Amino acid sequence: MPIFERDAEPYLLLTLRTNEVLTHKGQISFPGGMRHDNEPLQSTALRETYEEVGIEESKIEVLGQFHEYLSNTGYCVTPFAGYVLEPHNAVPQVGEVAEILHVPIRIFLDPARLRIEQRLRMGRIADVHFYSYGSHEIWGLTARIIKDFLEQIPLFP
Repeated sequence: MPIFERDAEPYLLLTLRTNEVLTHKGQISFPGGMRHDNEPLQSTALRETYEEVGIEESKIEVLGQFHEYLSNTGYCVTPFAGYVLEPHNAVPQVGEVAEILHVPIRIFLDPARLRIEQRLRMGRIADVHFYSYGSHEIWGLTARIIKDFLEQIPLFP
């Protein structure tokens, strides 16, 4: 969960996945990916951030590990919050990242932008969270992680 400040306002950095990736085509997510062998999870998060958006580990102050989540596709997702030092120059990796989004955190604190729908997932009804941001819809596990993070870590007014 890359967090940075621009003009004294906190932002989250998200990626719009291409239609060429194997899973979650065209969806918005945090930078991240698969762990290599027994690689520490924090190292995976930092490596994947560099591979997907080009932000070097030296530009990220890891704030901590957040809750583990099980995605609807069966992946265990372990997000880390990281403060990205400015200036940074995020560059999308061709083939994996179609667009990099810099979303003000205030967007996620606005209750009018949150929608929750009940959907059938893996044989059971589950709440699916959606946030609207311009022409984009941030939904599913990414939206749930953001909502949980901002509710449990009251860093932002």
